[in-house]
Amino acid sequence: MILSNDPRTRRRRLGVAAAAAGLLSALLTAGPAMATPDPGDGPVTSKEVSGSARADVREAIESGEIPGQDEIVHSDNIEHLANIPKDVLPGTNSDLAFQGRYAFAGNYDGFRIFDISNPKKPKTVAQVLCPGSQNDISVSGDLLFLSTDSSRSDSSCNSTTQPATEKSSWEGMKVFDISDKRNPKYVAAVETACGSHTHTLVPERKDVYVYVSSYSPNAAYPDCRPPHDGISVIKVPRKAPERAAVVNFPVLFPGEGADGGGNPGGPTNPGVSKTTGCHDITVLPSKDLAAGACMGDGILFSIKDPERPKVIDRVQDNVNFAFWHSATFNQDTNKVVFTDELGGGGAATCNAEIGPNRGADGIYDIVGKGDHRKLVFRSYFKIPRHQADTENCVAHNGSLIPVEGRDIMVQAWYQGGISVWDFTDSSRPKEIAYFERGPLSTDGLASGGSWSAYYYNGYIYSNDMAKGFDVLKLNDRRTDPAKRVHLRELNVQTQPDYFD
Repeated sequence: MILSNDPRTRRRRLGVAAAAAGLLSALLTAGPAMATPDPGDGPVTSKEVSGSARADVREAIESGEIPGQDEIVHSDNIEHLANIPKDVLPGTNSDLAFQGRYAFAGNYDGFRIFDISNPKKPKTVAQVLCPGSQNDISVSGDLLFLSTDSSRSDSSCNSTTQPATEKSSWEGMKVFDISDKRNPKYVAAVETACGSHTHTLVPERKDVYVYVSSYSPNAAYPDCRPPHDGISVIKVPRKAPERAAVVNFPVLFPGEGADGGGNPGGPTNPGVSKTTGCHDITVLPSKDLAAGACMGDGILFSIKDPERPKVIDRVQDNVNFAFWHSATFNQDTNKVVFTDELGGGGAATCNAEIGPNRGADGIYDIVGKGDHRKLVFRSYFKIPRHQADTENCVAHNGSLIPVEGRDIMVQAWYQGGISVWDFTDSSRPKEIAYFERGPLSTDGLASGGSWSAYYYNGYIYSNDMAKGFDVLKLNDRRTDPAKRVHLRELNVQTQPDYFD
């Protein structure tokens, strides 16, 4: 089934039943401030929804307003080339990285390496069992980096879950040697304060710096006590990764007392997450610039000295943003897109009740020069296709599509699927292509959908939390020039200069 890209076909009344049942009010009051964003490392489960919500979903499917359960739909300019289901790693699929003819796919139980030399027929090269949510993944040269953000009995890949209240518990960064893609070797581990929810590489010739984002400290956690208002900086020597170590913990939100100086969250700012660290950081090394999505704050900072990043500007949106989740620069470095992960990635927020400005992207222009640059809000973008109240859907991970002179990106929206959208005019963004599956369930709210959707060397690759690894081809005159751009390596949170 192929649907035309007409938002009018998806705007009837999805979401109203959930609001009537009280589900929505619970989401908007307690959810954003208290939830740990991104689904946990347990099995995918289904949360109950009201009988009227279930009936509304079935009616929408029968009328053709939304696709049927697991049915694939897409705009005319998208081709679905391949899907590789999960194999020996049963956990939630997470982030992606790329190098040469290989794609590296994170999973809460480890990671998987694909040979994508033929994008229509990806082949599994290796699967590594190494549990520890969420296994955010990056590669640089012969090294692969993996984040562990669940409290473990030790740093090994045979570890078991252990309470964070125990001093002996471990979480942080793992490093693998991938010089032999068929036989990755675990070579180093570095414990970091509050673990590593995500990480970002700042690669140099002899060393790789790793910015580690983590949050949610607790006075009862020996290795994760408040205030936790900065990031860990790890230095990894390429030729001796076993000597990797934390070299700094820059404070990004200085302030008095145990709470630091970030957004206080509720009750001062109801429904907004309190800033106790950063969720994700994107760097643009060629410009010595970084953008941080830090729970209740968005920041712009200089990385001229990679061991000592310096905050340039800081913004908040206490009306429509619940949780600042990730950031993407445009190629000219005069815009940055921040995402709001309303509901922590486990809620149905792409419906009429939530509306177009929450759980969305916020587009900011970067004005001024040097250390005097400022972030100036321009508009929001959200997919125009309403989703069922049984589908978790919110703005998530995406990347630029390298078209010179235009600002276009592809982005994952969990069960909202994959959206390609143009923000060349930062005040008037618009969707130009999409791909999605129908709901995993029509009876309950089940977590699934695209975690990451990235453009790499002519194709879009997506890691679906439940359905596996997808390959898409985009055929559109507006994006066709990007097919001429080929990279040797891509970690999306380490943005390349595509046209240098």
